[in-house]
Amino acid sequence: MATIREVARASGVSISTVSRVMNAPESVSPEKRMRVERAIKELGYTPNALARGLISKQTDTVGVLMPDISNPYAAEVVKGMEDAGHALGIHVILCNTDSSAERTLRNLSVLRQKQVDGIIFMSKAITEEFYQAFQTMNVPIVLVATESLVYDIPSVKIDDEQASYDAVQYLARKGHVNIGMISGPIGDTIAGLPRYKGFRRACREILGIEDTASRVEFATFHFHSGYEAMSRLYEKQPRLTAVFCASDEIALGAMSLLHDLGIAVPDDISIVGFDNTKIARMSIPKLTTVAQPMYEMGKAGMEVLRRLREEEPLDQLRIYMKHVIVERESVKSLM
Repeated sequence: MATIREVARASGVSISTVSRVMNAPESVSPEKRMRVERAIKELGYTPNALARGLISKQTDTVGVLMPDISNPYAAEVVKGMEDAGHALGIHVILCNTDSSAERTLRNLSVLRQKQVDGIIFMSKAITEEFYQAFQTMNVPIVLVATESLVYDIPSVKIDDEQASYDAVQYLARKGHVNIGMISGPIGDTIAGLPRYKGFRRACREILGIEDTASRVEFATFHFHSGYEAMSRLYEKQPRLTAVFCASDEIALGAMSLLHDLGIAVPDDISIVGFDNTKIARMSIPKLTTVAQPMYEMGKAGMEVLRRLREEEPLDQLRIYMKHVIVERESVKSLM
């Protein structure tokens, strides 16, 4: 593998000139720049990122922290980040925190040692401990699929409460009145609580229902938890005609339970999910769901980070992207 010294020798310039060609080409005369670029191409020289970082103070790497790397939602958001980063010459280092505060802090420590140029933090609430760790890194931080109303950190997400409200409104327009919900954990202030609050507000304002406790069961955002929650919900509310689920995985778990009980979706009970992950198109029947612009959120998060790195002003601190309801086959109209 060629070295920077060999490139300098082949092009007849100093090592520092080769470095300037790679990091500040406008500072080198066109004639010398052409000789260096020709030598780089002929020798197949690949600059070392860390060595280049010592000169430019940038490594062109960004750390992305997410709570569950196996989640199809996270995968689609990260794809948007990766594609946007590739176009910008930025490489992404993925860190799976497994929703562990200790692991999150350890990952941040490693990313600081790697001298990343920025951090994108996904899906979890920002604790004071996390914020203090961010402060020690002295690099731009962007939140994606989460936000902080306490700290002034740029964020990109949807309005989860309004999205849930719109899902109930959609079912009501289809003629449904007996609507239940399988909510995420209300201790999750990023997705669980706001989606639950949106359901309750819609029941109150659209259906005239104040007490929703008997219409709601809680689950984690996973298939088996949705299956079990649907069993509990159906046992206490067998007359429901529709169930709004706080994630697509929950929705598929609910549909599986109903199938096992011989209850048809959507003929007997309609189901609406949340996210519009790939699995929503794979179920039978295909799942009607609240769609988040996952890929676009990832791209937008990387663009915000780019602007922070280049010290460009932001138009807004908190970006709320548009959600839509994607109609498929899991909702029956009662009109």
